[in-house]
Amino acid sequence: MQYKKSDFYYELPEELIAQTPANPRDSSRLLVYNRQTDTVEHRIFRDITDYLRAGDVLVINNTKVLPARLYAHTQNGGKVEVLLLKRISQLRWEVLVKPGKKCRAGTRLTVSDDLSLTIAGITDSGERIVDFECDGVFEEVLDRVGAMPLPPYIKAKLEDKNRYQTVYAKTEGSAAAPTAGLHFTPELLDKIKGSGVEVAEVLLHVGLGTFRPVKEDVITDHKMHSEYYEVSEKAADIVNRAKKEGRRVIAVGTTSVRTLESVADENGLIKPGCGNTDIFIYPPYKFKCVDALITNFHLPESTLIMLVSAMCGREKTLELYKLAVDNRYRFFSFGDACFFI
Repeated sequence: MQYKKSDFYYELPEELIAQTPANPRDSSRLLVYNRQTDTVEHRIFRDITDYLRAGDVLVINNTKVLPARLYAHTQNGGKVEVLLLKRISQLRWEVLVKPGKKCRAGTRLTVSDDLSLTIAGITDSGERIVDFECDGVFEEVLDRVGAMPLPPYIKAKLEDKNRYQTVYAKTEGSAAAPTAGLHFTPELLDKIKGSGVEVAEVLLHVGLGTFRPVKEDVITDHKMHSEYYEVSEKAADIVNRAKKEGRRVIAVGTTSVRTLESVADENGLIKPGCGNTDIFIYPPYKFKCVDALITNFHLPESTLIMLVSAMCGREKTLELYKLAVDNRYRFFSFGDACFFI
C-alpha cells in the first residue's frame, strides 16, 4: 500500500504542546502500550522500571546538542539567523539560514567580535555551506555566543539550557535533542542498571532531516537528510549477545532505532562502525534489531509518527494518539513519553 502524508494526520489542541520540561525529569507521564495483549496503561515515567526486566538492553543515543542557533548580521546591518546542521570539517559547516535572500555565495556574516562566516556555496535543497573564521577555540566561542536550537513550536524561554540535553549527553554535534532521553535521571538509570538491565550507548547526531516536514504527498517520495552515526564494538557486543540469547533490545528514541536498524543484518545483529544514514522507516517495515521503543509523542504527518506506525500499525498509532489527546498528555520535545512493548 502506498501511504499518503495525510494518512498520518491527527488533531492536536495547541495547549497540549509542552512549552517547558517536566520537573523532575522522570515525573512526566508514560503511556505504555503492550502490542501482544493490545492493552494500554497510564503511568509516570519513573514507573518504567515495572516494565523492564533483567537481561533487557536499553540503547541510548549519547549525542549532545550544540548551541547551534547563531544570530548574525550582514555588512549592511541586515539580521540573519544561522542554524548549524552538520559539520563537514573543522570550520566548514552545512547550515540553514533565514532569510535566505540575504545569503548568496560570497556573503560574509558577523556573529560576534571573534566569530564570522562566509557563504561558500548553496546545496540543491537550499542549505548553505559556510566557512567560519574564529578567534579562539571554535567550540568555546560557540558555547558562549550560540543559543539552544529549540523547535519553533516551543515559545517559552528555556531557563536552564541543560534541560534540552539528556543526562548522558557526551559528544557534541546535534542540531536537536534526542528527546525520549530527556525523561531519564541519573538515579533512574542507576536503578535500571541495578535491576540487571544493560545499557548500550550509540551515537547519532540529530540533524533537521529527522524533523523536516514531509512535503511530498506520497510518503515514499520523501528523501531523508543523512545523519552521522557511530556504533562502538562495546555497544555491538552488548546488543548482539542479547539478540543471540533472545533478550529484548529496547531503543530509547527514534534516533536509536534508526541507528540500530541502519547497521543491523537480517538476523538483527549489528556491526560496529561509523558513517551516515538516511534510513526512512515507515509501514510496512520489519524491524530487524529493535524489539521495543521508548519515545515521545510526535508531530502529525512527520517521519517520526511514521516510524511509530511501522512498529504499532498506522490505525493503532492514531488510536493511541487520540487516547493521549483525550487524556491530556503533553506532546512533542518537552512532552510526555510512550513505551511500546
